[in-house]
Amino acid sequence: MAIQFSPERWDRIRETYQLWWEGKLGRPLLPVVLTGVEAGRPMPPVPLLSQANCHDFDVSPEAVIDRIDYELSTYCFLGDAFPVVTLTEFGPGILPLFAGAVADNSSGHVWFGPPPGLQGKAIRDIHLEYAPDSRWAARIRDICRAAVRRWGGQVMVCMPDMGGGLDCLVTFLTNETLLYSLYDEPEEVRRLTWELHDLWFRVYDELNRILRAAGNGYCDWTTLYSDDPVYALQCDFSFMIGPKMFDEFVLPELSASCRRLPRSIYHVDGSGQLPHVDSLLRIPELDVVQWVPDPYQEESRLWPDLFRKIYRAGKKIQIIKGGFEDIDAIAEATGDPEGIHRSHMYLPAGAQGQAKAHLARYGL
Repeated sequence: MAIQFSPERWDRIRETYQLWWEGKLGRPLLPVVLTGVEAGRPMPPVPLLSQANCHDFDVSPEAVIDRIDYELSTYCFLGDAFPVVTLTEFGPGILPLFAGAVADNSSGHVWFGPPPGLQGKAIRDIHLEYAPDSRWAARIRDICRAAVRRWGGQVMVCMPDMGGGLDCLVTFLTNETLLYSLYDEPEEVRRLTWELHDLWFRVYDELNRILRAAGNGYCDWTTLYSDDPVYALQCDFSFMIGPKMFDEFVLPELSASCRRLPRSIYHVDGSGQLPHVDSLLRIPELDVVQWVPDPYQEESRLWPDLFRKIYRAGKKIQIIKGGFEDIDAIAEATGDPEGIHRSHMYLPAGAQGQAKAHLARYGL
């Protein structure tokens, strides 16, 4: 059995998300996926791509995509959901791989380290350049090409998790070295930040040239569809610095990225980043603020003051944790259900009745 999603449904998705971006939808975006549906064909004999097995280059890109295709065939797409592949299985913040970094997934999760030639070097001696011969970068490109060949426009293949400037810089320096360098060698930090900025957009454009051949728009790991290029920018490192340093070392490059991207999201990861929200909201070109509660919290709805602040600044709101009640609570906090997006919510097939009842409340 093939993936159950027709071209006509894709037409509705494109129209719906465009109305949301324009502020004309009148309700939240609610993509719900039911899992555990009968696939109607045998499971392929290769494991599903994960951070634990992404190093197995002996599995062809076509076989990787065939296994993902089987998985998508076990899904039922409700509401504003669509078939999507995020490619987060290569780890968080893959940009260093395109600058020659090494990947280690021996723990079952991918961690990045500097190229052997950069280990132990002083910050002033580090220069970040595109490494087109990286086998990891080639693997990611090959899987993206295989996905486009297999699915065309039926499945949205997302831009992988590229990471943010200082987060990627940590790969080459370590957290401790970067923190000291903010004080001791700020000009070198700024130089490397802008080197990474240029590299980021070179890789982004390169991968976009592959993915846009499918002709069905743009998406990233947040699963927020757009008819124009969109990306969730981030600086998780910023939970270790105060607003003054954020404004000095993060905000200029972040603002420039927002200006270069037709649509942009910022990933506020945990309460340690809340001191920077006021600075973020002053970026005119930033469209969406994504809130991720601290790791021990599953409910996004516990921060009504934050949602009111984002809403009053004219930004849209995205959450990736929490259920239907979180969407309702955010709408109540802002007084407006418009401009809210919950990333694809995966529920067991047995939750179909509950999911459809809630979707019906919003006319879906």
